[in-house]
Amino acid sequence: MYIGIDLGGTNIAAALVDADGVIVKRAGIPTNVKGGTKAVVDRLIKVCGELISKADTMPLSIGIGVPGTVNAEKGEVIFTANLPLSGVNLAHELQEEFGCPVYLGNDANCAALGETVAGGAKGAQHVVLITLGTGLGGGIIIGGRLHTGISGAAGETGHMTIVAGGRQCGCGRKGCWETYASASGLIKTAIGYMETYPGSRLWELCGGDAGNVDGSKVFEAYREGDHAAQFAVGEYIEHLAIGIANLINLLEPEMVCVGGGVSNAWDCLAEPLRAAVDAEKYTRYSEGLPQTRIVKAELGNDAGIIGAAMLGVRE
Repeated sequence: MYIGIDLGGTNIAAALVDADGVIVKRAGIPTNVKGGTKAVVDRLIKVCGELISKADTMPLSIGIGVPGTVNAEKGEVIFTANLPLSGVNLAHELQEEFGCPVYLGNDANCAALGETVAGGAKGAQHVVLITLGTGLGGGIIIGGRLHTGISGAAGETGHMTIVAGGRQCGCGRKGCWETYASASGLIKTAIGYMETYPGSRLWELCGGDAGNVDGSKVFEAYREGDHAAQFAVGEYIEHLAIGIANLINLLEPEMVCVGGGVSNAWDCLAEPLRAAVDAEKYTRYSEGLPQTRIVKAELGNDAGIIGAAMLGVRE
C-alpha cells in the first residue's frame, strides 16, 4: 500500500492506494496556507497519520504532487506560487515523522502518471497528458516513466509558442499555447466573437455581462447552434489541434490524454479535434503504421493522488 497526496492551495487530498492504482481509503484537510510553512507541513503530517491509522501495515512510501517545480532527487520544493513551501525539503520533514520513503513530483506530472497507471491511458508506455483548465498543464511519460528534464520542469506544454507575437502569457512570453487552448483562452476567444455578434445566445446565457462567460456556457450555446459560440469553439479547436500535432510530431506517443475542465465537453471536441490533428501531424502520410490516439482522461481529481502514490512504485 502507498500514500498519494495532491497538495493544493486550498485543500490537501490524500488516499491509500494499492499497487494497481486503486484508491482504498481517502482523507482530506484544508491546507491552511495562512498559517505558513509549519502549518502546511503539520497538515501533511496529520493527513498521513490519519491514513496510516486506517492501514493494515505501514505504507511502503508517501508521494506528494506539488503545484510547482520540485527537485525529486532531494525531495525539495524549488518553487510554488501559491504555497509557503519554496525551498522546503518536504521529503525530509515527512521521513523524519514516519520513517518511510517520501517522493515529490509536479502535480501535472503526477496526473499524467495516474492516467497511465489507472486511467484513460492505462497500459501505455509513451503518453502525453494535457490538462485544459484555467491554465494548460502537461506531463510526459516515456517508457512508462515520468520525463521531468534536468531541473524537474519538463512537461510545461502550455508554454510553447503557437502564435508568434500573440496573446500575452503570464509566464512573460507571447503567443503561448495556454493563452489560446486553456479555458481562459476559450473565454477570451468567445468574448471576441460576442462583440462581433451582439445578438449571440451567449449574451443571454451570461445575463448581458461578458464577465460571466465561462466554458460551460460557450459549449451550451455551441450545442444550440449559436454562431458566435460555433466560431469560438472552431477557433479554439484549431489552436488546440496545432499544439497537439506539435507534440505528436516531436514525441510520437502512443496516446495524448486530454483532461481538465474543458474536456467535460468531449462530445463537442473529440471528432473535430481528431480530424484537425490528423490534418496537421507529420505521420498523416504513414498509412498502415501505428498512429497516436487522442483520448479523454478518466480519473478527474483522482489522477494526481494516484500518480503521486505511484511515484514510489515507478522509482
